[in-house]
Amino acid sequence: MTAVPHILHLHSTFSLGGKEARAVRLMNAFGDSARHSIVSAMPDALDARDAIDSGITANFPSDAPSLTGKPTPARMVELADYMQRFDLVLAYNWGAMDAVMAHRLARRSGLPPIIHHEDGFNADEADGLKTSRTLYRRFAFPTVHRLVVPSDRLAHIARAIWKQPEHRIRQIANGIAVDRYAGPPEIGAIPEFQRCPGDIVVGTVAGLREVKDLPRLVRAVAALPEYVKLVIVGEGPERETICAQALASGIGERILLPGFLDRPWRYVAHFDIFALSSRSEQFPISVLEAMAAGLPVASPDVGDVWSMVSASNAKLLSTEREGLQQALRSLVNDADLRKAIGRANREKAIADYDERAMIDAYAKLYGEALGIDRLSTV
Repeated sequence: MTAVPHILHLHSTFSLGGKEARAVRLMNAFGDSARHSIVSAMPDALDARDAIDSGITANFPSDAPSLTGKPTPARMVELADYMQRFDLVLAYNWGAMDAVMAHRLARRSGLPPIIHHEDGFNADEADGLKTSRTLYRRFAFPTVHRLVVPSDRLAHIARAIWKQPEHRIRQIANGIAVDRYAGPPEIGAIPEFQRCPGDIVVGTVAGLREVKDLPRLVRAVAALPEYVKLVIVGEGPERETICAQALASGIGERILLPGFLDRPWRYVAHFDIFALSSRSEQFPISVLEAMAAGLPVASPDVGDVWSMVSASNAKLLSTEREGLQQALRSLVNDADLRKAIGRANREKAIADYDERAMIDAYAKLYGEALGIDRLSTV
């Protein structure tokens, strides 16, 4: 191992979503105790790099092999050869699974340990896992040092469907810097955002991807009174589809898409209600951020959201088709309910989701894989 460990991060995308926000937070927390190289399966999706602290040694190599393509023997060898340059490999989600397979097939000395992180599924597996991918994962996982999951549901999938032994699975709940969300939002943090008297602002923070089903959120807000405005923070390939839905629903003047914005503690409290419309989630960091900011959450009952939010908020979650719209309507019509649920959510965030436990768990896990006690944190 080099004096300062060199860590290779292999991402399905590096646009700032939940897993990217966590990866960046960990990089920042590790300070100068590690160096980082980041590769995205979508080479143009690199917005999250703007959230990496200036003092962190991180690069985006141009000579890395592609993470996409047919898993041919030649490509597997190319991926294994590239990984051999590093001290530790961190792979994230299905988009990096070929690298996990390459590690499994290489069967050579000198390969660094690899840790795979599973945070959820894209639209193509939102309604059910693909058998071909399940079998691919089962065959690829035996050489991973650990398979890391944030949620109870994913831990169950790892055991029951991917057939992974208990010792290989490590469940680490996501966490955030809860204290940062205590103050008022920063004026001007959301470009072009203006609040008129009487407005109620529904907001969300998400990658604009199909699995997030943001057109569904647009339709739900369109059914609410005109004083309800919608802010969708994020960037991604579904922007035009979302805008088209807003125009078709007649709320083009009530919706704002400011693009990617880092440091969410600056702006989340501009919302009155946080909304999640995803077809598939596991342990979404955006929900933790909303809770820390004292917001109620309107969401379908997906992933671990039911257990994440306060008991009073959980009552609003539903698997019914119109459940999101009904939850939003209940919160829009009752200011006292919004405040009460928001307080309860903040109390739970303080008690259960402070990032210090998460950072400590990852520092120990990555250190263990590197053969040291832990990575130092700042």
